[in-house]
This record gives sequence, structure tokens and C-alpha cells, in this order.
Amino acid sequence: MQINMEVKPNLRFRAFYLIFIIYSAQTGVGVMGLPRYIFKEAHRDSWISILIAYVFMIILLYVMFLILKQYESADIFGIQVDVFGRFFGTILGSFYIVYSIAGVASVLLTYIEVLKVFLHPVLPAFVAAFFFLILIGYTVLGGIRIVVGVTFIFILLMQWVYIFMYDPISKMDLYHFLPMFQTSIPDLLRGAKATSFSLSGLELLLIIYPFIENKEKAKLPAFIGLTYTIFVILTTTVMAIGYFSPQDIEEVDWSVLSLFKSLSYSFLERLDYIVVGMWIFIVIPNMCLHLWAATYGIKRLFKVRQKTALYGVMCLIYVLVFFVNTNIKINFLTDTVAKVSIWLVFVYPFILLPLVLLKKKWRKAKGSAPE
Repeated sequence: MQINMEVKPNLRFRAFYLIFIIYSAQTGVGVMGLPRYIFKEAHRDSWISILIAYVFMIILLYVMFLILKQYESADIFGIQVDVFGRFFGTILGSFYIVYSIAGVASVLLTYIEVLKVFLHPVLPAFVAAFFFLILIGYTVLGGIRIVVGVTFIFILLMQWVYIFMYDPISKMDLYHFLPMFQTSIPDLLRGAKATSFSLSGLELLLIIYPFIENKEKAKLPAFIGLTYTIFVILTTTVMAIGYFSPQDIEEVDWSVLSLFKSLSYSFLERLDYIVVGMWIFIVIPNMCLHLWAATYGIKRLFKVRQKTALYGVMCLIYVLVFFVNTNIKINFLTDTVAKVSIWLVFVYPFILLPLVLLKKKWRKAKGSAPE
């Protein structure tokens, strides 16, 4: 396997788009109910847990760039083969592939459940999944630049919904945040861990890095994308805590979506219906990015055409829809993906970095270079 990739100019994209890629990869359906899970752990001081998670994510982002800096133009699949050898590198790379596929399935099934709860209770999951898979499959078929373009456009189209947050903000009760700084450090850390579940997606940087045209300028856009994700999570969590009572916020499944219920106009009774439908502009780019990452990984590791891998993965996810067909099974899949992300996304890079540095030092002493 070629460690350093030579990407054709027509497949590259500017580092600026990392802002939207990072934000989209980290923002899926989890944000809809995230305040509830953070509040269960950190209570009134949930905002502190989010800031703790932000500091950790900045450190993680720095570690990822430090790993990538040791190579001219390598991705995680090539780096692992270089460090661990072909056999173990392929096994570790397969974990990323399976994780990405499971992530797509988790987002797809959860969003379909949200549609059934808010819009159409008898919506057949296999029908909705079919149309979603056709849509994201057609996008991925166009290549990484099409996926990045769709991500850019869709994320911009979704930003208008935050304008309507003025109503829950005006109804916030600031006494819900008092007394402050009463949560213990272990609870704050558990709240930060709950926040981190929704921040997985940063690992895509390790996969798409070779496709960035101006790599020397990639750090700032990635940092901005991460910061904007944290800003959205922080503001929605603060609004949910201020708007709902402590008892209500622990019982409301989709607290962010419920914030829009209080807002209505003479020509529009339920704004939350519109927001649920518009949330497709967030989940589609998220699924496209992870589906592309999975099929690209199959192409890199197993020399399978990416188009063939795409059709195979789409069929696998569609079959999975028939088996993961209850709330308990969907929650189990989502929880499993979240638990795996703790090790694969948030812990593994810290283990990989010293190994990469040792490999570089050994190669320098030997006088050789990666292929």
C-alpha cells in the first residue's frame, strides 16, 4: 500500500471547507437531545462540562494534526499500515470502516424515529431508509468534492432556524442556573464525556487530509469548525436548561426540537414540524461524509472499486434497517457506537502519536523514508 497518497488536482478541495466538514461530521441527530444527557450528569453546571469537553477536543485536534504532520500526504489507513505493518494495519483500518458504517446506520435510524415521533407515526422505516440511502448514495457516487459541496450548501441552508431561538431565550428563567459551581468534579467530567459522544466525527480529518489542497492552512478552519459545533451545543444546552424546569429537561427526549414548540404564527401553527423536516440538511451531509469515508477505506485497504464498495455498504445498511426495528435496538446501536467512539476517536490518537514519532525516529536513524 502506498503510504503517502498522490491525489489528483480535480479531487482536492480548499482547507476552508474544513469548517463545514468538521461541523457537519460532529452535528447529527445527537444534538437534538444532547442537553438532556449532559444535564443528567452535570445538572445546572452543564455549561462547564461543555467547556471542559471543548478544551479536550482542542488538544485532540492538535494531536491529530501532529500525527498527520509526520507524513507528506497520508491518511489514517496508510499511517497504520506504516506503523503496524500490513496485517495489523488492515485490521485497525477495518475498525474505522465498521465504525463509519455503524455511524451512518445509527444516524439514519435515529432520524427516521424522530420523523415518526413528530411527523408521521406510521412511516415505514424501510421506505424512508430506501429514499435516504438513494439520496446519500447518489451524492457519494459523485466523489469527495461533491460530498464537500453538498455539505457546504446544506449547512448554510440550515442556519436560518437558529433565528427562531429568540422565543425560548426570552422565556428563560435564569434562576434555573442557581446556585452555580455546586456540581462535583467527577460529575462535571461525566458531563464532559456525555458531550463528547456528540463530538465524534473529528476522526474524519485523519481520512480526508490527503484531499486538502493547501494543507498548511488546515488548522484554523478545523478549529473554527470545532468551535462552532461547541457554540451550538453550548447555546442550545443553556437555552434548554433555562427554558425547561429541572424535572422536565430530564424527561423530554428531544429537548432542542421541543424549544421550537412554543413558537407559532397565524400562518404556521407548529414550527417544530418545519425544523424536523429541515434537519435533513444536517443529517444528509453527516451520513454522506461517513459513507464516503467507509467506502474510501474499503478501496484503500482491500483494493475494491469505491463504487462497488458503495453499493455493498448501502445494501448492508438497508438490510440492517429490517433487523434494528425497535427503539431498544436503535438505542443499543447508538450507545454501542458512542462507546466505541470513546476509544477509537478520543483515546486511540493519543496512543498512536508516540508510536508514529518512534517510527519516524527509527526511520531517520535507518536513513529511509515512507513510500
